Amino acid sequence: MPPFFCIFAKLKVIAMNKRFYSIVLLVAVLFLALSCSHEKKAKYVFYFIGDGMGFSHISLTEGYLATKEGKIGNSPLCFTQFPVMGMATSFSANRYITCSSAAGTALATGSKTNNGMLGVTPDSSDLVSIAYKIHDAGFPVGITTSVTIDHATPASFYANSSARSDYYSIAKQLPESGFEFFGGGGFYGAKDKREAEKSLYDIASEAGYEFAYGTDEYLAKKSDSKKMILFQKGEKKNSDLPYVAERVEGDLTLPQVVESAVDFLNNEDGFFLMVEGGKIDWAAHSNDLSGTIFEMLDFDQAIAVAYEFYRQHPDETLIVVTADHETGGVTLGREKGYVYDLGVVKTPGETAVAAGSDVSNYMSGISADSLSKVARIGWTTTSHTGGAVPVFAIGAGSGLFAGRQDNTDIPKKICKAMGVEF
Repeated sequence: MPPFFCIFAKLKVIAMNKRFYSIVLLVAVLFLALSCSHEKKAKYVFYFIGDGMGFSHISLTEGYLATKEGKIGNSPLCFTQFPVMGMATSFSANRYITCSSAAGTALATGSKTNNGMLGVTPDSSDLVSIAYKIHDAGFPVGITTSVTIDHATPASFYANSSARSDYYSIAKQLPESGFEFFGGGGFYGAKDKREAEKSLYDIASEAGYEFAYGTDEYLAKKSDSKKMILFQKGEKKNSDLPYVAERVEGDLTLPQVVESAVDFLNNEDGFFLMVEGGKIDWAAHSNDLSGTIFEMLDFDQAIAVAYEFYRQHPDETLIVVTADHETGGVTLGREKGYVYDLGVVKTPGETAVAAGSDVSNYMSGISADSLSKVARIGWTTTSHTGGAVPVFAIGAGSGLFAGRQDNTDIPKKICKAMGVEF
């Protein structure tokens, strides 16, 4: 029982006379108000969104870790050990099952919209994301992802579009935000035919953004830059960050992007950083068992970077971890026998299953489905499902995120934890 209620119960017993009950109640309320007034606001805020990550994805990954340790059970991830846990409903304004842009809009703006729309209401009126509200309140802002920076989830935090597929127009809005840091695979919109109008890179450069390709360039340029965009380098520019199983030395990783963002944004006044683990969704769309597990582990490693920062600033840091929707309908168990075997999933480089099989030609991906069959792991769809998604939190204001909530509640609670007007 919380201290306040313990004290109140004792006072109530003492105050048997009704004449004194109102006085006791007043004292209790004043005590509660005084306690709340001393609660520190969140100054450093991390908002992690695992694209496509449902409760079963978490159990799958923890089951894999336990199997590797030679035991039956689940070995916890970093973020599943956070003290606050809840769930969030994820339906959109016009569908029981949301798409990424509608879910991203809800998580960024606190408002529902139709599938296929981004940062706007169903009637196409512009919405304002909390990233802008937090930025206006004086906090530097970072938006990062493991896919392209103009994809649905990251774009929901800085852009408005009636069509999520309008990548060039969406990407053009990035430099208009004025946010201090962006990081990810690149501009998918650079492949748009309208790139002939004007280079997205020129538009961003003219707005004062410095481009760094890879962490070495970031380290060399950071001291002279006020606004930074960190992208994949070389021939992989304008593509998502490689799947864990396909990485080669020198590839940019999501944990590295988060490390760079924290390094760039960190100051005594605080910051807000959104991080999307976008490749979880892509692997699950392909029903790629090993890819889903490895992308989940990579996402957890990115969260571990934030957790290390939290350990240095425990009274002023808030970390929230959630998802936009669940993808793939993965089940731990496929047939009778009460068993699954994740021991058949090898570490990256050892598995014969290629990550990122073509979603549009899923049924030809025999090798991917064969691994799931051997492991006795089931999938119900190559699309999204309508299930609720997990919410985990730790730090200042984390208690706000416990229990049942809608995805539109999460950005409102982040603003409340930071003391920013929603």
